Amino acid sequence: MERRSFLRASVLGGTAAAFTGSLWQGAALAAPAQNAPSPYGPLQPADANGVHLPAGFTSQVVARSGQAVPGTAYRWHSAPDGGACFADGTGWIYVSNSETISLLGGGASMIRFDAAGRVTGASRLLSGTNINCAGGKTPWNTWLSCEETDLGRVWETYPFGGRAVARPAMGRFTHEAAAADPVRRAIYLTEDKGDGCFYRFVPSTWGDLSSGTLQVMVAGSATSGTFTWTNVPDPDGFPIATRSQVSGAKRFDGGEGCYYADDTVWFTTKGDNRVWQVNLASGTYELAYDDDLVSPGTAPLKGVDNVTGSTAGDLYVAEDGGSMQICMITPDDKVSVFLRINGQGSSEITGPAFNPAGNRLYFSSQRGTSGDRLGTGGITYCVTGPFRA
Repeated sequence: MERRSFLRASVLGGTAAAFTGSLWQGAALAAPAQNAPSPYGPLQPADANGVHLPAGFTSQVVARSGQAVPGTAYRWHSAPDGGACFADGTGWIYVSNSETISLLGGGASMIRFDAAGRVTGASRLLSGTNINCAGGKTPWNTWLSCEETDLGRVWETYPFGGRAVARPAMGRFTHEAAAADPVRRAIYLTEDKGDGCFYRFVPSTWGDLSSGTLQVMVAGSATSGTFTWTNVPDPDGFPIATRSQVSGAKRFDGGEGCYYADDTVWFTTKGDNRVWQVNLASGTYELAYDDDLVSPGTAPLKGVDNVTGSTAGDLYVAEDGGSMQICMITPDDKVSVFLRINGQGSSEITGPAFNPAGNRLYFSSQRGTSGDRLGTGGITYCVTGPFRA
């Protein structure tokens, strides 16, 4: 049986096994997203920045690695990666990580915008850290910058003022992304390892990440089913890695982006090109996307990486490699291409984030046209247009 057919049968079989009796009657799982035309229509020819967009959308270059952010004296960091936007009066702040080693910068930076989207300032938030890949925004307006190293830490940074602080209680492992859940008062964390896990951190006091309990998802090997959380005995991760401490911890092939909204957390796994959907109210998980389960035709989304959501409930998933695209997954489980960047096949798209009004999408090409592995050619963009509300 070819792999696509085998996986489709496995998903359906796993769903049936996981949901039996009354539970199956009330909580049947949705199918992974399938190909469909974009709600914004087809991509137009590339603009002056080499970006293909739907009609009505425009792009601009906001910053380039190693060059002063226009209107400021601050030089934008190399290898821009995960990012987020914060409301700042009538304007906003865009925060971006630097996925480089500390000798080349590392850490995170920010750009401040006024209500018209004009740059009013830029500065460094975090320095001296290593391979800050992704992270997540907290409800109390801090940015969690995550180190993607074997004993990586989560650093809490302060876009509105304050010194960055390491949060070792959140575990030391190959961190990728984080997403805050204000309902259950927990932070979800992904791990970029081929046998990585999915975690949550429950602070002792919500809003204070200095202490709390690190837990790992425990579930079967199927692509859907129920799950529980189990405490990680030693969050320090040495000498035994956090992912190896709990029997039955569910394995994921290279955890990447993570996003929370409406009692649901989505995260991506780049090793198998999947988007996972964790339904927190029902305690179940399922596939929201799998490139081997897409029909008809060829799956548009490869190398799934950073993810964010819009006010319309659409997920925007960036590609690491693939065709240098950001793709959309709509609430009715349809997947399509939103944008594509020309001439940057040795780069990856990172840091997608909407401004507070939801009418501007920020993101970066980590290595730009140069393809330099140090990320010295990174480019940060903004796309403006009639996003669905």
